[in-house]
Amino acid sequence: MTEPYIEFDRISKTYKDLLALDNISFKIQKGEIFGYIGPNGAGKTTTIKILVGLIQEFEGNVTIFGKNISPKRKDLYNKIGYHPQDAGFQEWRTIDHAYKTYGRLSGLTSDHLENRIQEVLELVGLSDKRFKKIIHLSGGMFQKLRLGQALLHNPEILVLDEPLSGLDPASRYQFKKVIKTLAKKGITILFSSHILNDVQDIADKIGILNEGKIMQLGTPEELQDSFQVGNVIEILVAKNSVLCKNLEQLEDIDYVENSKENKQLIYLKPESDIDLIIPQILGKLNEQKCKIRSFRLVKPSLEDVYLNYVRGKIE
Repeated sequence: MTEPYIEFDRISKTYKDLLALDNISFKIQKGEIFGYIGPNGAGKTTTIKILVGLIQEFEGNVTIFGKNISPKRKDLYNKIGYHPQDAGFQEWRTIDHAYKTYGRLSGLTSDHLENRIQEVLELVGLSDKRFKKIIHLSGGMFQKLRLGQALLHNPEILVLDEPLSGLDPASRYQFKKVIKTLAKKGITILFSSHILNDVQDIADKIGILNEGKIMQLGTPEELQDSFQVGNVIEILVAKNSVLCKNLEQLEDIDYVENSKENKQLIYLKPESDIDLIIPQILGKLNEQKCKIRSFRLVKPSLEDVYLNYVRGKIE
């Protein structure tokens, strides 16, 4: 396992009497898209502000490629591009004017800046809007503008705080496409949202945050595999067949849902042994002469995982 590119090690942050972050730890590898998910108020923005330097007083250590950010701020922060949740732009400016201002603030020379603006505009899909005033941009264009601003100085790390908020489905798709392209170029991305669908199809790893605590970490597949609230077995029978009866009598079955005239969902207890209960169910089906068309174990969706953690159903 290579050294993590970004590491949060036992980070806590308190605002007066409010514990915003409670001893959180996680690692992000270079070129990885880390989906940071949790309800509003969970502590996502506080985490991000610590990483980008807007919060400098906290407990614990944050490192970028092994270097602690606290004494190395000037050396490390030029590696970070930040897309805040509520970034303001002077709307009378054109995109070109705004980018030139931000580029100079980021230390880019005039010669380099001209080429870099064109590269960024092509990447985010705003080349034909370069001299358009910001006030006339659509919501999707404005989010692309913000993303481009974060990329102007060619950062190695991109931090996105709720970047898809308010976007329509087409704009969401385009934005995610850009994020995937950036990750393929080796940029390390932390992408926060309170909506799982924003990140589940692009994240290499997901961290679920709730009430300042990391509830679970892992790849989307690992989160599904670790979800211990009971599995579900789906049974489909022929149209002219009866559904199986009295399955609730089996000890490891929590309850049975007859969702259609030919479909049953069997919810197993969390502690049930799959390898023992399946033969028992098949025995019942055979006894009652049910004509089985399909019998399969259904994994919980990532949405199930997320909702159960943030609702406190898992300890």
